Amino acid sequence: MSSYYYFMAQLPFLVYEQKPPMSSGSFISLAESLMDEEDSALIGKLSLDPELESALSTGCQFIDGWREWERTLRLNLAKHRAVYLKRDSTSAVEPPFAPADAALTASKAVTGESNPLDAEILIDKARWNAIDSLAGLDNFDRNQAFAYYLKLLLLERRQAFDAENGFSEYKSLYNQIIEDTDNSPGVIK
Repeated sequence: MSSYYYFMAQLPFLVYEQKPPMSSGSFISLAESLMDEEDSALIGKLSLDPELESALSTGCQFIDGWREWERTLRLNLAKHRAVYLKRDSTSAVEPPFAPADAALTASKAVTGESNPLDAEILIDKARWNAIDSLAGLDNFDRNQAFAYYLKLLLLERRQAFDAENGFSEYKSLYNQIIEDTDNSPGVIK
């Protein structure tokens, strides 16, 4: 496994809620030029929305751990939302490993959150902390590069939040759900 002293030392420090100092695309370009071929190819397997069906191991403990953490978060969110809405929640599973405790805690915390933006921020802060936990302590290895990329994606996601547009979209989706429910077969009017 390579060390990336030069690469990591030139990157600006990231703080949650700050404006991203570079785009994720710029980071990928830089990574491709400074990381070995195998490690730069692994960055392409990172996402904030990893395919939950993709159970194939990448052979990288950080990436596999991230995918499992995100999967656990999503399953717990589904479970706690189902309980909150008094629906069947038998499809959710229990967290499979220790860092998932944060996923469980985050999913419980956002279940009762009335403001969708606040809920998303709580979830993203839990993601940020999970990324830090999974990256380890060596500031110059590939895990830190992978963590940096995921954090850039989180910062870009955060920048995309717009309360006014979000509320408008929420109302539109809510009205569509109500209309679909009212027009469903078997609904007595």
